[in-house]
This record gives sequence, structure tokens and C-alpha cells, in this order.
Amino acid sequence: MRLNKYIAQAGIASRRKADELTLQGRVKINGVVMKEPGYDVTEKDVVEVNGHTVKQDAKKVYIMLNKPKGYITSADDEKDRPTVMELVTDIEERLFTIGRLDYNTSGMLLMTNDGDLAYKLSHPKHHIYKTYRARISGQISGERLAKLRNGVDIGGFVTSKAIVNVVKQVERSAIVEIQIFEGRNRQVRKMFAAVGNKVMDLDRIAIGDLYLGHLKQGHYRKLTQKEIEYLKNC
Repeated sequence: MRLNKYIAQAGIASRRKADELTLQGRVKINGVVMKEPGYDVTEKDVVEVNGHTVKQDAKKVYIMLNKPKGYITSADDEKDRPTVMELVTDIEERLFTIGRLDYNTSGMLLMTNDGDLAYKLSHPKHHIYKTYRARISGQISGERLAKLRNGVDIGGFVTSKAIVNVVKQVERSAIVEIQIFEGRNRQVRKMFAAVGNKVMDLDRIAIGDLYLGHLKQGHYRKLTQKEIEYLKNC
């Protein structure tokens, strides 16, 4: 089994993060530092990450968190900002996030120790739509909506077609729901900026057919078996 998949299945990190750990010299095979992400692990190999032996029998955990603004989605932060890991301290398993949410964006964040599922859902080829509700400044015209729906240039990258609907329009602001399947850094904010509207608040309310519902900010719940199967079959 490829090294990154072995580490991911053990619930240590996603495959991408496992490759990073390997290249950083933080992975050992049989006591020797291994810097080849393509190494094939055999049954006789003893794998260590950050000095801890990797085991393949980790219980799989899947949760939905309503992330508040002011939290980052990394496990730690050089600026000492609070992380989403601090909101799930009563779970023994080591979790990592499926995708990311910006520091100033709130809403649904999925977390797991299932590296294979995290890798699958993070890959853009699966086209899993994420639904955001944005409060934007100013009016949003039909012309601007058409541009968002057809794709806009956000700085050297033209976004794919999006599903965009106005929920409420008042004199100086609007509430707009937008669905995208890409996950570029600050993509929704950049998309609205490209058509002349500033995002004042942004909340992710759904991933695919999973909706945040009435889950309070800062709280989490475990996914149901039906929800887990849905994600695995996406």
C-alpha cells in the first residue's frame, strides 16, 4: 500500500498532508527516515509519524461542525489564533478537516480521521457543490448575477459555472445564496468582488445534500450512517 494511503487510513492525516510529512522527514519506516512518498508499505514494515507508531485499527469518526468566525481550520497556527480543534476536544481520535473555511467565514465544516474519504471529497473532479449564504454590500443586478453564474476571473483563474440566487434585496445590501464545487482560497469573496460587490458576512450552509440545519455555532454532531454512506457514494 502506498505510504500516504497507509497513513491516511490510520487516521493520522489526509493523503496530501501525509506526503508533506514524509518530505519533511517526519516519517520513519523501520526506524529509518523515509522521504519517498511513493514508498509501498508491506505487512512487515513498522511506520512511525512524529515518533509515534502508526496503527491501522483506528475507529473512524465523522462529524459536522458549525465553525464560528475567528477560528482557523489548521491543527495549529503560528499566529496563535484559535483553531477548530479546540471545539472538539472531547473526541479522543485525531481528526482533520475535509477542506477548509476562511478565518472570517462561518458554517459547515466536516471533520474525520478517514483519510481516504477526505481525499476523495477534497478532489475537484467529484464536483460536490458547497452552498454559501453571503451578505453583500450594494445592489446586485441581473447582469452581475449572470456573470457569477457563467464564471468570472478571480485573478488568473476563471471560475466554473455557479448556481446563484438572491434571497433578499434591500436598498444597501443583499442576501445571496451561491453554490460552487471548486474550493479556491477565498473564492466566493473574490467572485463577488469581481462583479463589484463586497462580502460582509459569509456562511457555508451545505455540502452536497448535507445541510447545517439548526446546529449552533461552535457545536458539532456526529454524522448519521446514512450521511456517511452518502458522502462515500458521492
